[in-house]
Amino acid sequence: MKKIILVAALAFFGVTANAQTAKKVAAKKDTPAKVETPKVDGAGMVFENETIDYGTIPHNAEGTREFVLTNNGNKPLTIESTQGSCGCTVPTKPEKPILPGEKGVIKVHYATDRVGQFTKTVTVKSNAVGQETKVLTIKGNVLPDAPAEGTAPTKS
Repeated sequence: MKKIILVAALAFFGVTANAQTAKKVAAKKDTPAKVETPKVDGAGMVFENETIDYGTIPHNAEGTREFVLTNNGNKPLTIESTQGSCGCTVPTKPEKPILPGEKGVIKVHYATDRVGQFTKTVTVKSNAVGQETKVLTIKGNVLPDAPAEGTAPTKS
């Protein structure tokens, strides 16, 4: 009789412990994991995205997008220059230093009057430790204008 009570008690406590562990595991799965940005000694630069995909956009659509970055260092980050890979890609850098832990924005304007697929780069020069030069990418596809109603397509 004592053995039966002992086995029943062990089974009860074992099931209870497993249920609590299962709840903890389920709670961990439901909570999105936070990605810690590694800290650096000096100025740091971590981008939310290093590529911006414009997708398929109409001819002459709004061509300005933003690369958002965070200074993950312990000293101010200075963006010294930004340079597009061609004249159709015009980046704008932050004028003031980005303090530790703060965010900054590099704006990029692509000339959407150019029809077709594109992939362009923006080179960022800064005082970031270990990545004084960073290359960012923009890409997409600009559609041609639709023919006006009542006009026949031209033959080449």
